Amino acid sequence: MRGLTNYHLSCCVNTLLQTLSATWEVADVLERWETGGVRGDSHSVPLQLKNVLAAMRSDSPQHVPHRDFLHCLDRNCVRLNTQHDADEVFLSILNFVQQQMDDKTLVGLQSLLFFILYLYTCVIYVCLPLFLCQALEIQDLYKISVETHLRCLDCSSVQTRSSYLLSLPLHIKEDHNSLESCISSFLEEQELRDINRCFCAQCGTKTPSKQGVKLLSLPHILCVHLKRFRSSRVYTRKLDCRVSFPETFDFSEIVRDAFSTDFAQNECKYTLYAVVVHSGYAMYGHYTAFIRHRTNQRWFYADDSHIQQASWEEVQKTYGGRYSDTAYMLMYRRGSKEGGQQPELSS
Repeated sequence: MRGLTNYHLSCCVNTLLQTLSATWEVADVLERWETGGVRGDSHSVPLQLKNVLAAMRSDSPQHVPHRDFLHCLDRNCVRLNTQHDADEVFLSILNFVQQQMDDKTLVGLQSLLFFILYLYTCVIYVCLPLFLCQALEIQDLYKISVETHLRCLDCSSVQTRSSYLLSLPLHIKEDHNSLESCISSFLEEQELRDINRCFCAQCGTKTPSKQGVKLLSLPHILCVHLKRFRSSRVYTRKLDCRVSFPETFDFSEIVRDAFSTDFAQNECKYTLYAVVVHSGYAMYGHYTAFIRHRTNQRWFYADDSHIQQASWEEVQKTYGGRYSDTAYMLMYRRGSKEGGQQPELSS
């Protein structure tokens, strides 16, 4: 692992880069991406991300030159010298990557189409889907497909809508929580009454209803967002209450009834490989990360340019309750095997 210097309050982005570097599937997709005409484009987030992740993979003892990536985000309105929310920046990076890879792909496709038409061949039917699919690969790594059901309590009619999430936003209670209980709460039915009533097409008016979520598919990389910040009209405060989380868990054992009838995945077991940690208060604080090394499976602590080996016991201290350094985002990888080897979990 390589450290990243804090440049104009960049601890949030530094921490996310450490998690993205640990998500080697992202770097693998970017490595296959033909940059072509975007080389040297200082506004291209996927290009600059590709460069910085490649630098983080190298064995050089020097700190990673990541200022180009930070300035690139700044040009895309993720400003330097600003305190950011890690989950918001993470989702922005994923969206920039897809949009800007799509943009460049489409430019390349236009040239390709003209060339193919000029040659009067039918290669267009083969090339078109190959380019478009690659731009979706990174988001697909994180995509949680869900089916939302809204049942009217007056006429019992049901409205169904399919959508997807790139991170799982979990509400936490101001008490002791566990990851398992937070996931169960997210997926259980909620009754919507009074100002929360929804429009029922059958009744022609807003009616009380019950809303529930079913899982259509689980992602390869599960990003969990522990919603520790509460906003009011006056200020935003941080919840330091305890949220325990395991090194490994099986989704199917937590929520047996939360799967759609169309759910077809057999593997639902996840292993933790990164934790984004927030210390301080809602309006000002600092981000660090715990990262599980891909090869030796040991935990490491990344605090900007400082990297040191850590233990599972130190990771557990980010549960909250007693310490101000609290887990804010959790990164889990589906499947219990990495590169054909079983990860050694802490005892």
